[in-house]
Amino acid sequence: MAPKVSTAATKAALLEAAREEFAAYGVAGARVDRIAERAGVNKERIYGHFGSKEKLFDEVIKEALDDLTAQMALPGADPVDYVAKLADYYHTHPDLVRLLMWEALNYRGQDLLAGQEARVERCARKAASLAEGAGEEPSAKTARTLFMLTGLALFPAMMPQLGRIILGEDADDHAALRDQVAAFVAAGLGSRPDVPA
Repeated sequence: MAPKVSTAATKAALLEAAREEFAAYGVAGARVDRIAERAGVNKERIYGHFGSKEKLFDEVIKEALDDLTAQMALPGADPVDYVAKLADYYHTHPDLVRLLMWEALNYRGQDLLAGQEARVERCARKAASLAEGAGEEPSAKTARTLFMLTGLALFPAMMPQLGRIILGEDADDHAALRDQVAAFVAAGLGSRPDVPA
């Protein structure tokens, strides 16, 4: 008789398989059968653990963002270093980039995303860290700066085809691109005293 697989191990296998499937196909294109096959379980386990394909996607996003948060320090007083490290993270985790793009396409126009409260709190901590590093109180301006820093770090990984069109072979030089994004941030924040540095 084969050993019984633990519930936690089954759930972990489903999340890993679902992350690959959702990154490749999005919510609409992902297939429960393929996720179950990759995880080596019956597809009914997906419904038993998560309730629906959409809720499974939400859990995959949550886990991916939890991993990002665990590995990235708050921006603090060095937003240039923060954006460089964030660019590195997105470069080495293209599945997260694709998941975020699929989420934006799938949930466009909806007021609340699953787990939005926790995500809002996480971003508020980042904005507060950025403001504190600049010796300021958190504000809408600080939040906008955080949003722009995140976008700058994310863009090269999000639009590699545009990078290849504009940069040609140089699009593959991640270090040069990351360093230029960081230099752009340094110049932008250093030349505008009204923006948190």
